[in-house]
Amino acid sequence: MDRSTALAATSGSRVSRSPDETLDLGRRIGAIATPGTVVALVGDLGAGKTQLAKGIAAGLGVASVVNSPTFVLMNEHAGRLRLYHVDAYRLGDPEEALAAGLLDDRQAGGVTVIEWADRLDGWLPDERLAVELAVPGGEPGTRHLAWVAHGATHVRLAAEALMDR
Repeated sequence: MDRSTALAATSGSRVSRSPDETLDLGRRIGAIATPGTVVALVGDLGAGKTQLAKGIAAGLGVASVVNSPTFVLMNEHAGRLRLYHVDAYRLGDPEEALAAGLLDDRQAGGVTVIEWADRLDGWLPDERLAVELAVPGGEPGTRHLAWVAHGATHVRLAAEALMDR
């Protein structure tokens, strides 16, 4: 059995009815994140990836402004744990991320949030929380979040932060 199938995994979904609710979900993730947490975000433009990332930053106690780091590829922020906020939108292929140092060992002591994580397919860590955000037709501000958590730490994170209470 390969390593990825040996990892614990769980999945789920929920609806966020507003940008503030998406921010709060991120805040819950950040508040309980542990060193080595990786959150891989996927979704179309405007789906709420950066809003979720801002919430994670807030949950980590990050005081600096968190915006999508599209042009610099990665921003680092100080908080309870260091936040590595990666935006893979402009990458031509996953090897560019490695060459740019976007995925490396220093992130093991902090929390890494990767927007456009699908552009790093095959290069993401086996253990991660993958969240896909979608904009359903109808209600403005509503987002559908579907997640798959890989590895016991990320399974616990998803259960505590994303499951309905």
